[in-house]
Amino acid sequence: MPNPTPNPLTAHWRSEFPGLERSVYMNTCSLGQLSRRSMDGMQRFQEQWLSYGASAWYELWLGEMADARARFARLINAQPHEIAILPSVGVALSVIGSSLDFSARPEVVVTEMDFPTIPYQWMARGEDGAELRLLASPDRVQVPLESFAQAIGPRTGLVATTHVFFTSGWIQDIAAIARLAHDAGAFCLVDGYQAAGQIPVDVKAADVDVYISGGLKWLLGGPGIVFLYVREDLIPQLHPTTTGWFAAKDMFKFNPERFEMAEDARRFEPGTPAVAAVYAANAGLSIIEEIGVEAIRARTAELDADLIRRLRGAGLEPRLPADMARHAGIVMLPVDDPSAAVKALKERGIIIDYRPGSLRLSPYFYNTEAENQALVDRIAEVL
Repeated sequence: MPNPTPNPLTAHWRSEFPGLERSVYMNTCSLGQLSRRSMDGMQRFQEQWLSYGASAWYELWLGEMADARARFARLINAQPHEIAILPSVGVALSVIGSSLDFSARPEVVVTEMDFPTIPYQWMARGEDGAELRLLASPDRVQVPLESFAQAIGPRTGLVATTHVFFTSGWIQDIAAIARLAHDAGAFCLVDGYQAAGQIPVDVKAADVDVYISGGLKWLLGGPGIVFLYVREDLIPQLHPTTTGWFAAKDMFKFNPERFEMAEDARRFEPGTPAVAAVYAANAGLSIIEEIGVEAIRARTAELDADLIRRLRGAGLEPRLPADMARHAGIVMLPVDDPSAAVKALKERGIIIDYRPGSLRLSPYFYNTEAENQALVDRIAEVL
C-alpha cells in the first residue's frame, strides 16, 4: 500500500471543507463539498442584499457575474463573452435547442451513456422535427469512436454527448467527435458537468461548438448555476426562442416594442440569475484556479488508483475501462442491491451514491488514502 504520509495538497486543503469532519465523503460526482469560501461568499451576498437593496444589482452583482464568466472562461480556454450563466443543464439545452432548425438536418446523435437530460431534450423536440439516434455501449463503460463515425451523416444536425460519462468515468475524445461532426456539417455539443474542474478542458483545442458545465460537482460551487460556452463565431448564428430580458442587447432600456439580442453569449441567458449561487460558484472556481487543474487531476488519479487497489485487495471488482488513462474520478462497483448498500453505509458514516446496478465512488483531491481504506472496509462489511 502507498506511504501513509499525508499528501501535501490534501493536507493543505482539507480544513477548507468542514463537512469532511462529519463523514467519509466520496460523492463529489453527485455534489462537491461545501467550502468555507463558498459559505463566506453567500454570506457576503446576504450582507450586500441587506446593505444595498436593489442597487446591489448595478453596483455589485452584475460585476460578480462578470467575474464568474471570466473565471470559467479561463478554466476551459475560452473568452468571457463566449460564456453565459444559466440555472441548470436542462435550461441550457433548452435555450440551445430553441436556436436550432431541424428541418434540413433533423438527426441528433446521442449515446445511452449520456446523462438522461441530453436525450430527453431532443426526444421532447420531436414535434419540432428532431429525430434521436441513440448509440449503444458495448460494455457500459464507453462508446467506440467508430460508432459515432458510422452514425454521423448528411442528416445529422447535432452531436450532443458527454465529456466524462457519469456511470463509468470514461473520458471521451471530444476533439475527435467534434471533427466527425464538423466533417459532416453538424454541430457538436458537449456536456462537461463531470469533467470541468477535475480534468483539463480546452474547448479551442477540442473545437467543440457548445460546452456546458456547472458548480454542482467538481467545480465546488453547489447547485443553481451552469456555465454555457458557445463558440464566438457561432453566437450570431443562433437566435434562441427560449429567452428573456437578460438576453436583450440593452436590457435596462426595458423596451417592449423591440427585442434586439445581445451580441455575445448573454443572448443565451433567459432571465434573472440566482445570485447567491454565483457567489458560491465564484468561490469554488477560485479554489480550482489556486490549486490548478493539472494538480487536481494528478491527485484524484492517485486516489482512484489507490482505491481500486484496495477494492481488489478486498475481493471486490470495480467496472473500469481497459485504458485507465481514459478514466476520471468515478469508480463503479457492481453490487446486487446498491440502494440498500448506500443506506447501510450512510449509517456507518460513509457517503457515496449509486446508479442502476452499481455503487458510485468518487474520491477528490480533499480525500485521503485512509478514507479509501475506511470506505473499502465498510463496503466489505455491508456486502
